[in-house]
Amino acid sequence: MSGVSTDAASSSGRGGAELEHHDPDNHGLEPAPGGKTALAKAGNWARRAPLLPALIFMIIATQLPFVATLVLSFTNWNAYYPDDVGFAGFDNFVSVFTNVNTRKAIWVTILLTVIVVGVSLLLGLAIALLLDRKFKGRGVVRTLMITPFLIVPVAAALLWKHALYNPEYGLLNGFLKMVFGDDAWQPEWITNNPLLAVAVSLIWQWTPFMMLILLAGLQSRPMDVIEAARIDGASNRQIFRHMTLPHLRPYLELSTLLGAIYIIQNFDAVFTITSGGLGTANLPYLIYQTFYQAHDYGKASAAGVIVVLGTIIIATAALRTVLSLFKEENR
Repeated sequence: MSGVSTDAASSSGRGGAELEHHDPDNHGLEPAPGGKTALAKAGNWARRAPLLPALIFMIIATQLPFVATLVLSFTNWNAYYPDDVGFAGFDNFVSVFTNVNTRKAIWVTILLTVIVVGVSLLLGLAIALLLDRKFKGRGVVRTLMITPFLIVPVAAALLWKHALYNPEYGLLNGFLKMVFGDDAWQPEWITNNPLLAVAVSLIWQWTPFMMLILLAGLQSRPMDVIEAARIDGASNRQIFRHMTLPHLRPYLELSTLLGAIYIIQNFDAVFTITSGGLGTANLPYLIYQTFYQAHDYGKASAAGVIVVLGTIIIATAALRTVLSLFKEENR
């Protein structure tokens, strides 16, 4: 009997398994792995499909011009010599790095970036510390402090060139006359200090940008920890040095990197205030001269590729800083 029952149980088990295996409707069973993967892929495409037009537009608007510039950078193409167009290899890049004007432009770009980013960062930190305190009209003051950053760069450069720096009717010389009388010194601000004149206009415009980022960092501090430090007898200087500055470090890095990205590519202030003269020609202005005045499209494209690669390196560091900020907030 036990053998019969065992055979019956095994046969019924095999029969059930066969019925379960041959169930045409597949009732009560999970979908096959291949079908589940297909459904997941279809869902992913359904979510991403609306983004395709924007992606295609971005590729056409940004990547195709860069590819064209990259191709031109390896060609010998000057509009004054239309019969000499051909493949130049790395000659354009060698010419860019060995040219005296290019080396000067690189030095001016670095110097302008260091001055503008450094001074605007310090001023932005000081203003952020002031605006972090509670006082009447703080919202209005914050809005007014942001205003220079919202002005169109060309308009800001024109404002400084004509309304402030002009030796005949500029506000700076007018202020000197008002304080010291009609015999007051009337300097030629742009002629005497051309690079400083460009740097001051950029500092005025970019200080609010630094202030916004650093103010956001100040407002994200753990105030309970700071209050506990005050109760324990820590002075404001000690709190700033040992607690506020370490907390602001990623925000300072982000401000520096983003400011450097924009100042390296700055063209408006140099073109508007000095027209690249008096030793103020930076790399973007040199590219403009090479392309639109010398009509040497190959060398201009090579210089443009160098600027883009430098900007990408800085932007990569900036993105890493941003990601580190997000990781700290998610802890």
